[in-house]
Order: sequence, then structure tokens, then C-alpha cells
Amino acid sequence: QVQLVESGGGLVQPGGSLRLSCAVTGFISDYYAIGWFRQVPGKEREGVSCIKMRDGSTYYTDSVKGRFTISRDNAKKTVYLQMNSLASEDTAVYYCAATLSTSVGYCQRVRMKYWGRGALVTVSS
Repeated sequence: QVQLVESGGGLVQPGGSLRLSCAVTGFISDYYAIGWFRQVPGKEREGVSCIKMRDGSTYYTDSVKGRFTISRDNAKKTVYLQMNSLASEDTAVYYCAATLSTSVGYCQRVRMKYWGRGALVTVSS
């Protein structure tokens, strides 16, 4: 059974940084991708960033480009999301998810098969 566990959420001031981690346990194909999604109450869960574990190619939504960096450690089956220059609008529950489908358009909520429980990120002074 594949499980994903997020860690690293918390409270940070505007302009600050946080790093989220997503650890994958259980057997999973080498050809998979991990994505970070976020959700605030009353809104749909949106894709933030994704990475293909095989070749490291990445995707970022426009609102986080230049501020967030996704990376991976294949040996540890762990993906990181480094978040810099955080703003109040980044406040959300952040979920990591995994998909075995890495074709075009893979970084979408509907393409994800496995989900973590989420980590709350609060950006506030």
C-alpha cells in the first residue's frame, strides 16, 4: 500500500520561508510523479508544483514561479517543496500526491492516485 506523509508545515511571517517534505512509503513504480496541491476553505484544491521522479522535470503554477522550488531524493523517495517569499495568499493546507501517469497534463488533481493527509501552512504576522 502506497502512503504519502507530509511534514514541515507551520506558521511563518510574510516574506519568510518553509520547506515541506513528502515521503513515499510502499512499493511504487519508478515511473511516477509527485505533486504538491493546496486548498483553502471554500475553494478547489489547486496544483502548485509537480516533479517527475524519473527525470526530474518540473511544473509550477504561475503564482509560485520564482518563489517555490520542488526537488526530489529518489533514494529516500522524498520530495521537497522549498517555499520562499511567502505571502498571506499562500496560506492553505498543502497536500502531496502521486500519479503513475506522467503524460502531458499530469500535474492535475484528477490525475493523482494517492494522497497525503495534508500539512497546514499559515503565513501571518
